[in-house]
Amino acid sequence: MAQRFLLDQPGRTAYFALILLGSCRSDPGLVVPVDATPVSVEQVRGWVQSTAPQGHRIHQFKWLFRNDRSSAGGVGRARIAAPDTLRFDARGPLGSGRMAAVVIGDQKVWAVPEDQVAQFVPDYPLLWAMFGVARYPERGAALRGIQNGETTVWQYAEGGDTVTYAVSRGSPARFHAEVRRGGKLFGKVDTKLSADGRPVSARLTVPGVPAQLDIQFVSITADSAFPPETWSPPEP
Repeated sequence: MAQRFLLDQPGRTAYFALILLGSCRSDPGLVVPVDATPVSVEQVRGWVQSTAPQGHRIHQFKWLFRNDRSSAGGVGRARIAAPDTLRFDARGPLGSGRMAAVVIGDQKVWAVPEDQVAQFVPDYPLLWAMFGVARYPERGAALRGIQNGETTVWQYAEGGDTVTYAVSRGSPARFHAEVRRGGKLFGKVDTKLSADGRPVSARLTVPGVPAQLDIQFVSITADSAFPPETWSPPEP
């Protein structure tokens, strides 16, 4: 089984900081350190679990979506039930442009209207990343990563597709995710976290459209459970 060796080389901490700072700017994407090495499934599981949602949470947020043709904004709500179920609802001013979807893991259960949801959220691992949550790799994916102090970077690769995460637990805390398809950058997320790991704001960028979705979290509250109808699509 592959093992990871943590080398406290001079300048390593500064190098990680440059990676995280660079991913917040108009760069081509998140950079995986050249000295990242193969890692085990158990190591990746630990990194993913450190970002996993707990219990039942309701996230209220404001959103702004922009592409090269127009922009729109509004409010939304996401209900997350650990470990892997999410429903989000979004609407524009005065209740216009309503959208809703339920996702389990990386799979859509339903989306209404489907075309608008796909434009708003084109990739579900990136949707989870906006809430500071990493997803597990597909079986058989090549895994590599590296950790230094409060910063961890890891990547899943399968064919020409990759998913990369970078988490910094410093101040400020950040969570980054990037999806590449066929080697080409499909989308990336930059999420700012509070000291206790909750999302404060998030930006999803899809360069091929181009499009950008910004979310500002207004409140995050705990609930004991969600009623079964939470996971049902809205009435026509």
